[in-house]
Amino acid sequence: MKDGPLTSSYRDPAGFVFLQDNIVYRQINKVAEADYKMLHDSGLYSALVSEELLVSHKEVTLKNLPVDKNRLTVIKPDAIPFISYPYEWSFPQLRDAGLLTLKIQQIALKHGMILKDSSAFNIQFVGKKPVLIDTLSFAIYEEGKPWEGYRQFCEHFLIPLAIAHFSTEQALTMLQTYLEGIPLSLAVGLLPKGAKWHKKGVMAHIYLHERLQRKHQGSGTKSASAPTRKVSRFSMEGLIASLESSLKAMTAPKNQTEWGEYYDFTNYDQKAFKDKAKLVEEYLNSLKQKPKMVWDLGANNGEFSELAAKLGAYTVAWDIDPKAVAANYLKHDDTDSLMLPLVQDIAAPSPSVGWELDERSSLFDRGPADVVLALAIIHHLSIGRNVPFPKVASTLAKIGKNIIIEFVPKEDSKVQQLLASRTDIFPEYDEEHFEAAMATHFKLVKKTAIKNSKRKLYLYTVR
Repeated sequence: MKDGPLTSSYRDPAGFVFLQDNIVYRQINKVAEADYKMLHDSGLYSALVSEELLVSHKEVTLKNLPVDKNRLTVIKPDAIPFISYPYEWSFPQLRDAGLLTLKIQQIALKHGMILKDSSAFNIQFVGKKPVLIDTLSFAIYEEGKPWEGYRQFCEHFLIPLAIAHFSTEQALTMLQTYLEGIPLSLAVGLLPKGAKWHKKGVMAHIYLHERLQRKHQGSGTKSASAPTRKVSRFSMEGLIASLESSLKAMTAPKNQTEWGEYYDFTNYDQKAFKDKAKLVEEYLNSLKQKPKMVWDLGANNGEFSELAAKLGAYTVAWDIDPKAVAANYLKHDDTDSLMLPLVQDIAAPSPSVGWELDERSSLFDRGPADVVLALAIIHHLSIGRNVPFPKVASTLAKIGKNIIIEFVPKEDSKVQQLLASRTDIFPEYDEEHFEAAMATHFKLVKKTAIKNSKRKLYLYTVR
């Protein structure tokens, strides 16, 4: 990325995030001086950082910055290994991000401050741990003033979770379209009849909230999200407690997904599975430069992602199945700080969206990774999604410097399952055409047959 202000940080008059020499900094503007000073003097910053709820920072002096009469100071926050977005999170990740926001709000009130907003984009995951990254989210609390971020919290967290609860986790991808949160009015139209009675908080925080908003909009007065009546601190604490209770009551739907239990129904026997794992580990260790960032495409519950994480690589475990991603996220082990499970359809990857199509980065813009694992995925792309080998190869070349990929032949039972309900229109789905397509972009380093299977594992490095 180029030096200068980040396109995702332009809305807040209190400051902005920028890059210099590929390092992230945040400028604090003079207009935020009182709030920034209170953040530190009140002990709130120390309290949040000590609990790893807020990203820590240091004030720095940089040379060659342009003159800016609005600048108060510059801080260097701790780096986030990989930036993800709410529409790439599983159900429990979005819920935990919301609960973190409310916990921070509760702690802030005890220190005489309040969160100005409650955007889900202010939260990032470091491994499996959510953390607030927006140092400028805090304002001095004014007794009697309502929480301006209440409506935003409902539309970024409670509403998406409620819609997903009553339908499917795939509903969370709506946040890619509704970057400002799913509107209250849309939620009321989408939720099933009776939803208001069947889940805690839905009536108060969605239906009544929407009714009051509509009423005040129609009268030309301020909306229900910014009422003119005073709100006591006791009422504010009650609102936060109610939202917390509502989020905790939200559960993912119980519908079964196609790949959520993939490894329970695989055609691998234990010997083949262990041999594949051994080969993946050997390939990773054979690289001249130890990988710092690994992307695992089709990671499922993270069985092979763990291999990369255990070798010290920060590993983003992508999968199209939100249940598999949730299972990976909820599974705790010694790789938690180095494993980030995310939802992604590599055949329709996250695009650049937002203002000027540049506010939230595409999947490609966040790469390339040092290594991409593409295990047991080629048949889903080339047969399941009709993506020709040359297209698969060109995409892999954009997102990875080294590729560890598994070729699954037509004779494999998983491929036969894909072909069972359709005509075989894939005469070029064979090892020869696969290798030819990969050779256009990559140099073959290793090729090994996986024992007790018809599959082969390849290690390629980009040309």
